Amino acid sequence: MSIDDVSLTPEEIEAALRNVMDPELNKDLVSLGMIQDLTVRDGKVKFTIELTTPACPMKSKIEADARQAVESLPGVSEVEIHLTSNVPSNDQIQGLAQRPIRNSIAIASGKGGVGKSTIAVNVAVVLANYGSRVGLLDADIYGPNIPTMMGVETIPSPEENKLLPAEAFGVKLMSIGFLVQPGQPLIWRGPMLHSAIRQFITDVKWGELDYLIIDLPPGTGDVQLSLAQSMPLSGGVIVTLPQKVSIEDARRGLEMFRAMDVPVLGIVENMSGMLCPHCGKKIYLFKEGGGQRVALELGVPFLGKIPLDPQIVTFGDEGKTFVDTQPDSDASRAFMAIVEKILRSNGGAP
Repeated sequence: MSIDDVSLTPEEIEAALRNVMDPELNKDLVSLGMIQDLTVRDGKVKFTIELTTPACPMKSKIEADARQAVESLPGVSEVEIHLTSNVPSNDQIQGLAQRPIRNSIAIASGKGGVGKSTIAVNVAVVLANYGSRVGLLDADIYGPNIPTMMGVETIPSPEENKLLPAEAFGVKLMSIGFLVQPGQPLIWRGPMLHSAIRQFITDVKWGELDYLIIDLPPGTGDVQLSLAQSMPLSGGVIVTLPQKVSIEDARRGLEMFRAMDVPVLGIVENMSGMLCPHCGKKIYLFKEGGGQRVALELGVPFLGKIPLDPQIVTFGDEGKTFVDTQPDSDASRAFMAIVEKILRSNGGAP
């Protein structure tokens, strides 16, 4: 800090900012170490607010509250605030994977057909839209759908004997779908699966990532175990439908995370009702509220419901992301709320 104005000191600015609280952490910005590079000169105040993630859902409120607190001081003629971020890192990940990946989040389901890949894609894109550095790993070896859903067919040529990820919508991508012919079946046993998953972690030049989103295959098999051995996971999200059969499978997926010592960030209920195009009433094709009930039963957070919207399927088939194409829809708002709850689970980083 520098003191360039005798009538107004950095200590006075700090005192005012101690009254500004982070709404999620319930502590003031100064105590949290979020105020950086504070200077005062001729009534002009400059400082940086360092957030725990560029995707901080409350950053606009934090900035507005800080500006109001400083502008209310006598002698302040101008306030210049810069927002930056420093995403907390899971040191286990960086140590084992030897890659600058700060956090990894696995998206899983107990059974197929629940829209798990759709959740993974849109969560990744929302994080990227918020300003995070995001990677998306398609670990569904037997059903790699991410290239189609992200509208990408190839990856760049290897560099220094490392695979380079593709990129779309601000997200870096890697999938077995880039490396095999379309429609080619993969009949692999455990050792081959383990080798493929480990290569996707260690032999891909991901670069600096705040979040690596991992789309797991359905069920509780070799891929999940291989991933847990290759990279400690910061957290896992379970996707389910509201119906009873899907919820029973979701329980198994959740217990899988617990058996692997992966923190469960919560449950997402997908295809949770839709508006009838004829009468405008909400109808529930797969019953109602099952995801919320099982979250309560098992003592994990309920992250939210994604309504059934036919355009989600249409845009996915066309290689367009729903949250970018229909940002004001109920489903897009639900995706954004789910991402904010994931980030809120541990002060901005899972």
